[in-house]
Amino acid sequence: MANIDPGKVITALEEVLGERSGSEEHFPLHEPYFAGNEWAYVKECLDTAWVSSIGSYVDLFEERIAEIFGVNRAICTVNGTAALHIALLMAGVSEGDEVIVPALTFVASANAIAYCRAVPHFIDSEWATLGLDPDALADWLSQIAIEGDDGTINRKTGRRIAAVIPMHTFGHPVRMTRLLEVADKWQIPVVEDAAESLGSKLGGKPLGGRGLIGATSFNGNKIVTTGGGGAVLTNDEDLAKRAKHLTTTAKQPHKWHFYHDETGFNYRLPNINSALGCAQLEQVPAFLDAKRRLAETYADAFRNVDGVRFFREPYGAESNYWLNCLVLDNPIDLGPLLELTNATGIGTRPCWTLMNKLPMYRNCPTSSLPIATDIASRVVNIPSSATLGLRLQEKT
Repeated sequence: MANIDPGKVITALEEVLGERSGSEEHFPLHEPYFAGNEWAYVKECLDTAWVSSIGSYVDLFEERIAEIFGVNRAICTVNGTAALHIALLMAGVSEGDEVIVPALTFVASANAIAYCRAVPHFIDSEWATLGLDPDALADWLSQIAIEGDDGTINRKTGRRIAAVIPMHTFGHPVRMTRLLEVADKWQIPVVEDAAESLGSKLGGKPLGGRGLIGATSFNGNKIVTTGGGGAVLTNDEDLAKRAKHLTTTAKQPHKWHFYHDETGFNYRLPNINSALGCAQLEQVPAFLDAKRRLAETYADAFRNVDGVRFFREPYGAESNYWLNCLVLDNPIDLGPLLELTNATGIGTRPCWTLMNKLPMYRNCPTSSLPIATDIASRVVNIPSSATLGLRLQEKT
């Protein structure tokens, strides 16, 4: 582990995380925190038997999601991947199209494209945000894109470029203003993957609603969880209505008839999960404050550790620090460091494998990926639960 003293890394982590009571205790990357009305709201669902996809908590959860993401409408789904799938369909993505997506992302971003029978088209990231690089995208489009009768065409494949998906890596905002400029020039719809960015802001405004449509996630490892769960985010009322129709099996409303006017999806979030989400959303300010406290403490702890630095939010952005990460000065084999930290009870992990390295996406269109490759070789995620930040607040 050139230029890195693993002992000092572990000492800095333990300085923040505190003493473990025993060797069996473990600090996971991210765990949920239930300290509000979760029990009461879920019990109400059980007591009234409103546990499925119809119930008052579904509507309430959607209203509160829309408020926190600053959009007009939110449509709950069973998970974030389902939300992104529907968002892509709403953007007009269809079989045989290409969708631009960063190579450095969670696999759900690429899978949702494949669910539309479309083709992922991988683009490089940038160090400032860890997300899609709008300037690299602009340069790449100038090389491979032409205007066609149906929109922008990849002249190398002949396929339509139907959308672009920016994903806010670990909660750090992509440069959306510049990205929207590039997308607008080429008339490519923006489908914002805000799965990791609840509470993050750019220019003082929430993420998730800057493109045509967006999606978020409430998986168990997110800041707010419903166990599973996700939501489609949009300011377009017509898109919202159609998204809700498709996620409820495309059934026409009627007291007893089961008439479905197209192939829909059974993607609606149950009431019992929405109840959990409503209780979680009530605690968002405390969660975000705790996570920022944790990030600041990590930054101080690693200030004088050679060979590594703590990744800070991009300029002009307010990140939720969903997953904190360390950046190594030089690329190394991360295996020994990950083995050592996890063996001591500190959950760490590398970035995701680049999408173009996965067998099912190996032959997809891909730009040059020098920065994404560099990020993947030098970034390590570290424990980031709001619980840890709350403990730090209790100590001060």
